[in-house]
Order: sequence, then structure tokens, then C-alpha cells
Amino acid sequence: MDTQRLSTSGKNDDGGGDQRRIIVVSNRGPLEHFVDEQGELRHRTAGGGVATALSSVAESVPLTWIASALSEGDREAARRGPIYLGRGKRLRLVAADRGALDLFYNHFCNPLLWFLQHSLYDNGYLRPQLIEKAPEAWERGYLPINQALAEAAAAEARGRGDCRGVMLHDYHLYAAPLFIRNLCPRVALQHFVHIPWPSLEAWQLLPRPIVDSIHEGLLANDSVVFQNEASAQQFLVSCWSFVPDARIDFSQSVIRHRGRSIRVWANPMAVNVFELRARLASPEAERYREALQAEAGERTIVRVDRMDPSKNILGGFRAFGRLLQERPEWRGRVKFLAFLVPSRTSIPEYRAYAENVLKLVDEINARYGSPGWSPIKVFYEQNRLQALVGLTLYDVLLVNSLADGMNLVAKEGPAVNQTDGALVLSTTAGAFEELRDGAIAVRADDVENTARALHTALSLGDDQRRERAYLLRRALFRHDLGRWLRLMLEDLDEAMTSVAAASRSFSSGRLDLRA
Repeated sequence: MDTQRLSTSGKNDDGGGDQRRIIVVSNRGPLEHFVDEQGELRHRTAGGGVATALSSVAESVPLTWIASALSEGDREAARRGPIYLGRGKRLRLVAADRGALDLFYNHFCNPLLWFLQHSLYDNGYLRPQLIEKAPEAWERGYLPINQALAEAAAAEARGRGDCRGVMLHDYHLYAAPLFIRNLCPRVALQHFVHIPWPSLEAWQLLPRPIVDSIHEGLLANDSVVFQNEASAQQFLVSCWSFVPDARIDFSQSVIRHRGRSIRVWANPMAVNVFELRARLASPEAERYREALQAEAGERTIVRVDRMDPSKNILGGFRAFGRLLQERPEWRGRVKFLAFLVPSRTSIPEYRAYAENVLKLVDEINARYGSPGWSPIKVFYEQNRLQALVGLTLYDVLLVNSLADGMNLVAKEGPAVNQTDGALVLSTTAGAFEELRDGAIAVRADDVENTARALHTALSLGDDQRRERAYLLRRALFRHDLGRWLRLMLEDLDEAMTSVAAASRSFSSGRLDLRA
């Protein structure tokens, strides 16, 4: 992986011409920092879907990106001050209290909000003790981190005369908009929620003061944006239930609250097709291609996922095992290449899930393997370029997540694949709404159905493969990353035209600290 020395010099920051600057706020920034063997502070491209997608946005407009300092290297970078990324872009890392960050990340966001919003609370992942400790994690972790990031964003907005607005991202920052609004009432606020918005039943698992405060925080925005229309509508229903003084216009997808109007809409995240293809033209990519072609089979199934229970990796491997059991003609002919990224290994549920996945892989290889052929090859590492090269080679791409806001792999695969490969896609992945015409649909919780879909995909004729691949690529170009960003910026601009008038009647809100 390419690494670079950290630069805190502003010489490469050209200010982006006369374009107005946006402030992006997310938990994870575009870079992760570390100290090398010579004691030099260096950085590399960060993993994670949000950071990956927004890094492409950062190439298009001048911005200041505010994020948490997650590692010791990040904290050292934060101590040195803003990091200048060139072409009008700066990164400001906020080094919050370590104890608060641990409660925020490892006790509230990932084992609680993540599983709740992906509707995995009936799968044994939402431990009762997490609910019991939620008030402490909220008060001493989630709120302080949100406040720290909000204060940094408000300082940036007040300190510059060219602020176009603040774009907040994901479930880590539900409280931040209200903190910003109270500090800086005349700034336009937009919140993009990358993961699914769940049912009322899910929210009722949390203490009511926390649920109320989450909604109050989001309603301090001028617009709340979701990956698909289903989540947007569910949010309207949620506000109708949990915010009694809010007026919900379901026909216009507008919420009126505290003297302001909040637009609720959907704008599915897209991929930068040209950037992906450019990365695959490098000599390093060619070396990976040669190595992976040696691993491929007569037919090759590929999956690329974080090691996360919501991705249903176990279900995918069980379906592949069922395929080899019921369709012995594929034994020795098909190879499953799985590019799995370690994720949230400090959380017990994630560690246990990884152990179960790797154990199942060993069992399938032992049961169905033969001399010279092993059914599954796992690449368990953070190596984005290798995974992208893997996507160019598949005959079948399997994306069978139990729940996903979007799942960009389902879009990256068709964008870079060079074999007219088929996409097997679960109906509960956010990408299904756009890709349904070209994908082979599966129920994520149905192993038998998924095994049949894999057989169908592997058996497609050349004409069928070409037709499905064409439909997938057409969907990608109908709504590309440029269109996604243009719609987001137009929305921010519309908010700026009305925020001054709204701020005169805005009633300051509060977040409940007594949850």
C-alpha cells in the first residue's frame, strides 16, 4: 500500500479558486496516520466505505474535512495542526478523550447502533448489557465526541467567509447537527445517513430519551439524505412517532420543526468509475492480476466485504457448500475467491464472527477439496487494490448482505469487471433498487435460494451474461458519482438561501443528558 510523509505545509493549498468551501464531518477521515521505523509520521489511504466514497468527492470541490483522530498516529497528526491535501483541501483531526472515544466507538456506535439499524437485534448480536449500559455510553461517549466534532465544524464555518455549508455523514454523528446549529445558527446543515433507517420496533429497544435526542439532533439539519426512498420514508414515520411537535408532510417529504423546514430525500451513493479503472491500470495492479489469475478456476466466484455479520458472509459460504453438495459437476471447476477485510476486531461479536467464518471455510475445503483444487481461497487483509483486481476477474460476484444502506461493492464490481460477470444480489442490499434489472436476486436469509442463484449465474450463456452486464453498467452511468455530488451541492445551496430567514425563528433545542 502506498504511503506518504505527512505534510502540514499550506503551500499546496491553492484555495480552490473562487469556489465556496464545504465542511465535511465524518468519524473516519480520508487518511490514517502512523509512525514508521525511522520515526517519521506517515499516512496511507483509509479504509471504510464512507472514507473511500468521500475521498472521490474531495477531488471535486474545495473542502475542509473534519474527523476523529482514531489512532496514535492520528493523534500526533492532530497535535501538529491542519493537514493540507492540496487543491484547496484540508484535513482537521480532532483528538478527543480516549475514554470517551472508546465508549463512543466500541460501546455505542458499532455494537449498538450498527446492529440495531441493520435489524440484527433478533440474531443474538445485540447483547442485553449493551442496552443496559447505553445511557452511560451515550452521555460519556457519544455526546462528547459529537460535541467535539461539532465545535470544530462550527469554528471552521465561523472562521471562513466562503462556507457553502456543512455536510455530515452517518450514524456516528446524529447529535452533532444540533450542537452546530446552537453554535452557528446561520449555516446550512446536511446529513447523509449511509446505513438503513430501521423500523419503530428497532428504536424502541433503546431508552426513550436517547431515541428522542437522536431525532432532535437530526432535525437540526436543513436536509436529511438517505441511500434509498424506503429509508427516507421510514425516517418520516419515525419522526411522526417520536417527535410529537413535528409536523410531517408525507406527500412532500418535509418535516416542520422548531420554526424550520427539513427536507427528507434519497440520493444513493455512487462510485467513481473512471478513478477505479485508473487505479487498475498501474503496474502493481498487473502484478496482482497475474497472481489472482493463477488462483482462479474454470469459473470464479468473488466476494469483497468487511468481516461484518450484516454482510452475511457465513450465509454465502453455506450456500456455496450447498452448491457443491447438490451440484457435484462444479467440484474441481469453480473457485471462490473471498477478499475479507478485518473489521472492528476489538468488539467480541466481530471477533467471534470472523472465527466462525474461517472455521466454515476450513470445513468446506476439507469436505469438498481434492488434490490440486481447494474450493475457497480467503484473502483476510486490508488490501483494496488486490480486491479491486479480484473484481475484474469474477464470473459471479456474490453480494448477499442481510441489510445494507447501499453496498458499493455491488457497483464497483460491474464498473471494473472484464468478463461480463453476473451479479447475485440480495434484495435487502441498498444497491438492489438501482441494479435489479441486471442482477440475479436472492433472499439473504435463504441458503437454498442462494445456492440455486449461484448455479444459475455460473450456468449463464455468453449472450445472457453480456445483456445482464450491460444493464448493470447502464444503471451505474445513469447515477454516477458526479450526479450524486451535484445533487448534494444543489441541496446545500437551496438550504443556504433559506437558512437566514429560518434562523430568525429557530428555537434552540437540547439533547437529553439524562438518558
